[in-house]
Amino acid sequence: MSFTGSMLIVPVDFSEQSSKAVRTALEIAGDASKLHLVHVALSLDSIVSSNMLGGDDDEDIQPQSRAMKKLSQIAHENGAADALTTVLSGSPGEQIASYAKEHNADLIVISSHGYHGIKRMVLGSVAEKVIRHAECSVLVLRRSDAE
Repeated sequence: MSFTGSMLIVPVDFSEQSSKAVRTALEIAGDASKLHLVHVALSLDSIVSSNMLGGDDDEDIQPQSRAMKKLSQIAHENGAADALTTVLSGSPGEQIASYAKEHNADLIVISSHGYHGIKRMVLGSVAEKVIRHAECSVLVLRRSDAE
């Protein structure tokens, strides 16, 4: 399978593992402009209705802006300054798969945190949800120090 001329999605959670995923995707694509770096922030709205809090829609602007700045920094630090950066909110696994479908991605390159047992059950697995919901190929990078 060749990814020349393809579009790759790289979910970024600001961990060293996601930086590794950016570098790996860049090696595969050969051109940072073919990468979409995506961060999914958990939205308070996905847990509790903003009406219940009496909040207003502008409350998420500052966190969104901070996440975008940090995402741009990760792109620059990993040689992918020309990548498209996007911040979404909601359930990470579902949002990543949906974004990939909307943008006709050819590949999602995602890092695994390597949790097992109770930790995995409690924390869930974003990579597992992406694999289950994505319509394109998914490359899961295993942590070298996984438990």
